[in-house]
Amino acid sequence: MTLRTIAFANLRRRKARAAFLVAGLLIGVATVVALLTLSRSMTGEAEANLESYGANIVITPRAEDVALTYGGIDVGGVSVGDQGLDETDLERVRAIPAGGSIAVVAPELVGPVEVKGRRALLMGVDPTAQFALKRWWQIGAGRPPRDGRELVAGARAAEVLGLTMGDYVRIRGERFTVTGVLRPTGGQDDELLVAELADVQRVLGRPGELTLIEVAAAYSGAPVEEVVRQLSAALPAVEVSTVREAVASRLHAVDQFKGFSLVIVGIVVAIEILVVFLTMTGSVSERTTEIGVFRAIGFRREQITRLVLLEAVAAGVAAGVLGYAAGMAVSYAVLPFLAEGAPVSWMPLLGTAAVVAAVVVAGLAALYPALRAGKMDPTEALRAL
Repeated sequence: MTLRTIAFANLRRRKARAAFLVAGLLIGVATVVALLTLSRSMTGEAEANLESYGANIVITPRAEDVALTYGGIDVGGVSVGDQGLDETDLERVRAIPAGGSIAVVAPELVGPVEVKGRRALLMGVDPTAQFALKRWWQIGAGRPPRDGRELVAGARAAEVLGLTMGDYVRIRGERFTVTGVLRPTGGQDDELLVAELADVQRVLGRPGELTLIEVAAAYSGAPVEEVVRQLSAALPAVEVSTVREAVASRLHAVDQFKGFSLVIVGIVVAIEILVVFLTMTGSVSERTTEIGVFRAIGFRREQITRLVLLEAVAAGVAAGVLGYAAGMAVSYAVLPFLAEGAPVSWMPLLGTAAVVAAVVVAGLAALYPALRAGKMDPTEALRAL
């Protein structure tokens, strides 16, 4: 008969105590798994939402005079000398060490033009990057510009200028086709006429120039502050700033939940250790006579210690497997109330980590009772017979 056989036989004979031990560990493992999974899922959902807000970094030239503005900068008289922006700066943006964290780089050139006798703002963009960055830009009917000499009009601009899809307008001698009208955004975008960057550079007579560069840095990558620092180093003659207003409260809420989760995990682990310690100590006290018999028939101290530890480890394995399953079930049940529509994040290593953690906690908590059992004097133990 091996120590493993004896350990499992002891657990079967004392079903109530074994069930209490497994249940104590199981609840702790399930709580930790659920909190970690919910935290990861909410973080992923928050990052996706934050990235949908658009640019979180804006690169602008240093300018003093403000006339017509877009994004808080002068678009009527921006100097484009050493402190200006041009298309070569796009490569510097993408080449920074943290470039892998940059999701979208959207160059823009904005300038005043006259359309149908009225002043308007004409914006040149890379349509693919711009519509990926500004997901709130929705075209009610039509499509983005793509074939040259095409534009889409903001809701307010279309209303004032009387533009609809399929119309033609002349801008500084060039004819543009209106391919769509943006749905109202409630912001300054409603005032724009948006065309391809190369067309606007040509019409404004500013080849290669840019007014600003908007950058979307993924929140799951390098910290935004680090991306800003690297961009400032790569482009020392311009202003690099972050856009925080729309995201600060959401980030704060996620960080608070993470902190709360860590505190609860610490409390749960401490309670688990106490439960296992008390259970195994009580078990050793109840089995004084049994341990005395084992010692009398030749079991060494280290064998008795291993026997008690094996029982705790077996309970830890069972609790780890069942606790992981219970924790994931709780995550599926609770997540819709915390972040509606967010998918549950599956972490492949979490199941293994749950079992290993349960075994380690059970082993450490049972170590003192096991050592105490191993040191038990057989003559004293047998007096209880």
